[in-house]
Amino acid sequence: MDFGAVLQTNPPSARTVQLAKLAEAHGFSHVWTFDSHLLWQEPYVIYSRILAETSRIMVGPMVTNPGTRDWTVTASTYATLNEMYGNRTICGIGRGDSAVRVINGTPTTLKTLRESVHVIRELANSRSVEYNGATLQFPWSRGSTLDVWVAAYGPLALKLAGEVGDGFILQMADLDVAEWMITTVREAAANVGRDPSAVKFCVAAPMYIGDNWGHMRNQCRWFGGMVGNHVADIVAKYGTESQVPKALTDYVAGRQDYDYNEHGRAGNVHAEFVPDEIVDRFCLLGPAKDHIEKLEALRAIGVDQFAGYLQHDNKEETLRVYGETVIPAMAEQIVAKK
Repeated sequence: MDFGAVLQTNPPSARTVQLAKLAEAHGFSHVWTFDSHLLWQEPYVIYSRILAETSRIMVGPMVTNPGTRDWTVTASTYATLNEMYGNRTICGIGRGDSAVRVINGTPTTLKTLRESVHVIRELANSRSVEYNGATLQFPWSRGSTLDVWVAAYGPLALKLAGEVGDGFILQMADLDVAEWMITTVREAAANVGRDPSAVKFCVAAPMYIGDNWGHMRNQCRWFGGMVGNHVADIVAKYGTESQVPKALTDYVAGRQDYDYNEHGRAGNVHAEFVPDEIVDRFCLLGPAKDHIEKLEALRAIGVDQFAGYLQHDNKEETLRVYGETVIPAMAEQIVAKK
């Protein structure tokens, strides 16, 4: 299992770079960031500095969207970073949430998402593509490689992820929901003739090492509010009596207004509707042994990467314990099974 750290690009940017370097030092393979250009600093600029000051970490957004960035510009950015620093970029993409909603926009259609995945991937892999009635290719790009991982929750979005994604991103660590979604994505991949095992699976959720459960839950409750934005869209489209697991739909009944100015922040008052049970199910909290136990369960259902959000007050200590205890323990269990 690979491990990623999910950062917000809050100023000062040097702090984001510092945390990325710390993640690499502790054995993490990926650094992901939020991508909302009004709420936080521009991530792609910061990626260049991260890549310059690290040697192996992969960087990318969790997640970008097709609505706020021209697809060809996005692809050009990846291809340029790859030429500068080697092929060390990855693209997480979804229909759009905070980036589009803060400018009074709406998430893109699945058709648009599907098309954007194709255009970005082809161009960023130094290949030609048909776009707006023209055949396009970067004449300066040679040997660039980029995987595009699709973030999804609803049935049709999961189907799309299986059909076109190099990977699938699930932003929550609920075991029951994860198993259902991974199965759905694999079935979609198989139905279009793809090898289901070729699709990588990433679970992303807050990770907090500690023993004060009340404090940890309050620090990570924002995540249930963030996920609730997507779940509310699913309930609006499919209702509460759909194939979507009840664990995912029931808790949003108490959701009211949501202020994106507090998006992804500990202490978000618009996440007070999220019960402790949901925080525990969606996140990884507690001492190292509890994290290892849940990570083992996630790996058993097919998760290839766990990406831990660090939007709380215990960033460095959590990274340290993962580097010294959790990641080595997960590697040792793989060796023991062999």
